[in-house]
Amino acid sequence: MALTGTAASIRPAAAPGLPVFSTQTRLLVVAPHPDDETIATGLLIQQVRAAGGKVRILLLTAGDNNPWPQRWLEQRVWIRDADRRRWGDRRREEMRHAMQKLDLPASALECMGWPDMGLNACLLQPESMAVSLLAAAIDRFGPNLIALPSIADGHPDHGAAHVLVRLALASRSAAPQLLTYLVHGQAGHAGFIELEGSRRQVVKKQAALAEHASQMALSGRRMRRLAMRAERYFAVRAVSSVVLPWQPPVLLRPWLRLSLVSSAGAQSWSWHKAPLRDLADGGYQLSPTGGMAGRPWFARLATTLPSPWIFDHWGWCELPGDLPLS
Repeated sequence: MALTGTAASIRPAAAPGLPVFSTQTRLLVVAPHPDDETIATGLLIQQVRAAGGKVRILLLTAGDNNPWPQRWLEQRVWIRDADRRRWGDRRREEMRHAMQKLDLPASALECMGWPDMGLNACLLQPESMAVSLLAAAIDRFGPNLIALPSIADGHPDHGAAHVLVRLALASRSAAPQLLTYLVHGQAGHAGFIELEGSRRQVVKKQAALAEHASQMALSGRRMRRLAMRAERYFAVRAVSSVVLPWQPPVLLRPWLRLSLVSSAGAQSWSWHKAPLRDLADGGYQLSPTGGMAGRPWFARLATTLPSPWIFDHWGWCELPGDLPLS
């Protein structure tokens, strides 16, 4: 069954759209925070392990910038640096217990130690080493299948994680197969692969989720809803439009920041100083300088205004390889 606008079911013995899981399968799960591995890939992990394949989880942050559950459980108002570190340690330990429920040893976890809610800064800061560090981590395991967040995910760390992985793989002539997962938000297209698990696998996923007790305390209903829905994976699709998907309101533009990254580095501008071309239909086309000749391209639009809302309104988009240079 082809990957089309309807769901294609993945059976444990046969996986349409995927290689058949076997002892040769090497699955890398890229998790921005502890609990993403269970919510998004708990069934996938179990099925690869059941087939004798290898699984590694690459944890990008410790999930330590998580103040409201910490305030609730620790009965504190102010959270100091030491409190955050302790909370991150707790969440990593919860993740190790969840991994045990998914038949994964502690050695299957590799932690990058990057800042929670700070992956975009890691990606966009001048002379960032994040992409090369991630590429080295991927090379250490040598996966032939990678599950990573969708670029359409509304959490800023998830969108940035997608871009980091794509840039880390950009120079490879034979990249692993990529399956993206969506935790926050809606997919922009209908094509997906839906993973079905046995009753035993579903029960074990539920048990793994329960190990993330710090997150279940305030968000148990939401967490169970996210984890118990079907695991859906989206293929990375080729892009063709050079037009940015955003037409922000005029009144917001003084507080907007437009960024562009490729394997050559990153550039950022205020909206009014960005190298934009106005199109006849009201859209915008980005024309970076020649110093940004690397491929692929990814653009991000964000506001500099403070907000209690952590999710991205615009987020990231991918641009085609033939993006014109100014």
